[in-house]
Amino acid sequence: MSIRLRLTLLYSAILALTLVIFSVALYAAQAQYTLNLVRNDLEKAAEPIINGLAHAQRDFGWPMPIPWIAQREGPEGDQAREVIQPLVRERRPRDLVRILDAEGNVLNLPMFSETANLSLSEEGLTHLKNGETWEEITRDEEGRLFIHNQPLIINNEVVSIVQLARSLADRDRSLRSLGITLLAGSALTTLIAFGIGWTLSGVTLRPIHRITETARQIGESRDFSSRVQHSGPHDELSRLATTFNAMLERLQDAYQRVAHALQVQRDFVADVSHELRTPLTTIRGNLALLQRQPPIPQTEQEDVLNDLIDESERLSRLVTDLLTLARADAGRKLELAPVALAPLVDDVCRQARLLAPERDIACTGADSLTVRANEDALKQVLLILLDNAIKHAQGPIHVKLDERDDQVIVQVQDSGPGMSPAIQQRLFDRFHRGDTARSTPGFGLGLSIARALIESQQGTIGVESTPGAGSAFTITLMPV
Repeated sequence: MSIRLRLTLLYSAILALTLVIFSVALYAAQAQYTLNLVRNDLEKAAEPIINGLAHAQRDFGWPMPIPWIAQREGPEGDQAREVIQPLVRERRPRDLVRILDAEGNVLNLPMFSETANLSLSEEGLTHLKNGETWEEITRDEEGRLFIHNQPLIINNEVVSIVQLARSLADRDRSLRSLGITLLAGSALTTLIAFGIGWTLSGVTLRPIHRITETARQIGESRDFSSRVQHSGPHDELSRLATTFNAMLERLQDAYQRVAHALQVQRDFVADVSHELRTPLTTIRGNLALLQRQPPIPQTEQEDVLNDLIDESERLSRLVTDLLTLARADAGRKLELAPVALAPLVDDVCRQARLLAPERDIACTGADSLTVRANEDALKQVLLILLDNAIKHAQGPIHVKLDERDDQVIVQVQDSGPGMSPAIQQRLFDRFHRGDTARSTPGFGLGLSIARALIESQQGTIGVESTPGAGSAFTITLMPV
């Protein structure tokens, strides 16, 4: 079941329930109101009869109740009937009237012959004998009747009971019509609301359909440049579209980085294969020379063995560099601790001077700088930078220490031929070597290792170079 249908059914059900509650409350209120009108009307109608009988009783001074005397023959009976008849006749056009004795028996009077079927329950008679008013609803051939019973009390004694009854047929028909109207109106209103809700929910959920379609297209084409177009108000759907677009931007960036990483990996595998092939081919060829029969001369054997040693050492250095990069790629964390920078730089410069005693290598800067780093890894990075400067530049090399913007700066500057922007862009890629570097020994892994080690120490490394004006490698570290 779709969200659109669920939403439409939900608020249609809420509307239907609201209409049902409203209809039931309205029907019950109308029923009670009309019943109260009948009750009040009959109470008011009974009062003149009760008061008329009580006044006549006092005026004539009869010792017996007038209803009883009215059942006799003779002048007193005629006079009593003349008193009762106008009181009853006044209510006859609308209501049914009769008078009972204190035991609930209908007085035998011609005027009550039409109302002989009005009932009175035993419970009602008990209440009436106690001087209480009693009401009942009964049913006859024409419908329901509302019967009002009121006792006639003279000298604190119940002597008669006056009954007034009114048909509820008209009221019941009106209530029935009201119920049918409410039921039909509620059903029609719910049906119309369902149609309107279905249309509005479709319009409201249209951005979600667009998001779904965009996601489907992206899944099929893997084109993360697609975006959801939303021009509505800044509501929940607008925020959803904005969030979805932001997610697409992050996915696009991640996808591009993954694609780049896969390409770099393929290039890396290809470069490793190429770099390993050369020393292995040389080793295999030299071993084949040693296996020749008759054996090659002794002097040539010594040259072959020297070549084998050189290629083995070269292969060992390559494997060591690759292991260093593999550890960095695996996210291996270095143990960081406070490192006094000046003594470490002095030691590195001393080792570099031993490797190239003819070169001018100067180290300057503050002596009190301390950084949070790994001493061995930082020393390896500095040796890589100095080794590159020795290999690719002929002039002096300057190592500078400085503190700038709450960061410690280590800069290795040479006076070599410099690099073009194109070479600088790929300088830290694995196995990448500039045109001027191809004639020097190495694998093109040193700067890749340097960057991996510096980033493992929460630092950065970059280069600034101008063709013909030398290069400056800058390391940024966090001070302690």
